[in-house]
Amino acid sequence: MSLLVAAGALFRDAGGHIMMVRTHYQDAWEIPGGMVEEGETPSEACAREVREELGLVITPGQALVIDWAPHPVEGDKLLFVFDGGTLTDAQHAAIRFTDGEILEWAYVEPARLEEYTVDRLAGRLRAAVPGETRYLENGRPARR
Repeated sequence: MSLLVAAGALFRDAGGHIMMVRTHYQDAWEIPGGMVEEGETPSEACAREVREELGLVITPGQALVIDWAPHPVEGDKLLFVFDGGTLTDAQHAAIRFTDGEILEWAYVEPARLEEYTVDRLAGRLRAAVPGETRYLENGRPARR
């Protein structure tokens, strides 16, 4: 069995709300991002996915969260959340859903994440602290 790897960007507004995107193929909202392709690093995949999904060219910042996430059907995944920083007004105005996957985006209060997404992702996003890298297992701090 191979390990799947995915990467996404965590964008926050000035009030600490988190950018979430809604796709046409699932009910739960996500952060911009996706699967790492062969020969690609997680940070390269993050930048590519943001470009494909939102039409924005970014350089991902520090890895904020690395999460090992087992899945009974899809297999184990290693998920990276990179700091996307705060987007400017010009970047917000430039957002275009270029690959057809994204239907809309919104900034969400961290306390309301479960209304938009699955618990594992909500936990992963709440664990993200700018300036720190955290390792999780299945969306929770790893037990030692």
